Amino acid sequence: MKKYILLLLIAFLSVHLLAQDKNQFNPVNTGVNSLGIAPDSRGGGMGDVGAATDPDVNSQYWNPAKYPFTISRAGVAVSYTPWLRKLVNDIDLAYLAGYYRIGDYQAVSGSLRYFSLGEVPVAYQDENSPGYTIKPYEMAVDVAYSRMLSEHFSAAVALRYIYSDLAYREDEEVSAGSAFAADIAFYYTNYVILAQRECMLSFGLNASNIGTKISYDSGNTSQFLPTNLRLGASLLFPIDDYNTIGVSFDANKYMVPTRPVRGEDESQEEYEERLDRDYNDISPIKGIFKSFSDAPGGFKEELQEIQWSLGLEYTYHEQFSIRGGYHWEHENKGNRKYFSFGAGFKMSVFSLDAAYLVSTAQSNPLDQTLRFTLGFDLDGIKDLFGRRRR
Repeated sequence: MKKYILLLLIAFLSVHLLAQDKNQFNPVNTGVNSLGIAPDSRGGGMGDVGAATDPDVNSQYWNPAKYPFTISRAGVAVSYTPWLRKLVNDIDLAYLAGYYRIGDYQAVSGSLRYFSLGEVPVAYQDENSPGYTIKPYEMAVDVAYSRMLSEHFSAAVALRYIYSDLAYREDEEVSAGSAFAADIAFYYTNYVILAQRECMLSFGLNASNIGTKISYDSGNTSQFLPTNLRLGASLLFPIDDYNTIGVSFDANKYMVPTRPVRGEDESQEEYEERLDRDYNDISPIKGIFKSFSDAPGGFKEELQEIQWSLGLEYTYHEQFSIRGGYHWEHENKGNRKYFSFGAGFKMSVFSLDAAYLVSTAQSNPLDQTLRFTLGFDLDGIKDLFGRRRR
């Protein structure tokens, strides 16, 4: 039984918190849940929004189609998140992202995500055998290509390799898992007149982690990746030449089948046969289409699977920013409800951002989560060295 203890721990740490009515609690189950953690402080400080916000160096996670609209030609950023500090003190997420804009119409980008679950002590049942420590982790590396299809519209594709090592390796039944996935993203932005001011209105769509299943037992059983559909809208309103307010909204839905619930008059054998037929044995692509109409509670439960995020950002002189946001998830699907706050400071060469999360749901291990992001504008560095040479 020991070899399953770690997997049970990860299931708990996947942030699917128990609702008060356990009969209705039916979250969408996936593998590699760390792929759904917002990695950067800007999006994290606005309630986890980013599908349609104005482009920045961390757009790889939110919507890589935004990169052709960046002002700077290249940038790189590193983010760090101490995770679930109310439960443990050695789980964290590190994230590295960067991009390079080719000409005026296209860009290449990439990111590296490393989620460490710290050290987990393991002891043998035999008292004469010493215990030892394992260090489970999950990682993902991806590259994307984005291109403007018109003056206001762009598209992007991303390819991702995922590796998850959560195994208690005492035999061949349990192993590390790996998978491949792809993202398809679109971004539209244009000026509109509002209150006699020229505002920027943007829309974004990102279908992410469309790929293979992942297995931790050499292919005997497998889990769906957290395939996600993110839709967003954003309005950037200039108060005057120095002050700007941005309002952004995102809606997310996992494109993963909902695990069937055993019927009251259904035997265990009949349920397991239906579980294999309607859930375990279906392909990821079939699961995407099935995910919009398979909730046991019907259309009402399908609506419960949608997560909502609302974010605000005030910016002064394109240098100093204050942010706030709210994220909502139905109590039957995880109950992640929290406010977030953040601030950022930007110079010609580097930017520094931080975000802080305050949970509104009781006993939420996400409460008091911090994020830090340090970014570098490579155009700014080039200009700085050019001035020094002169």
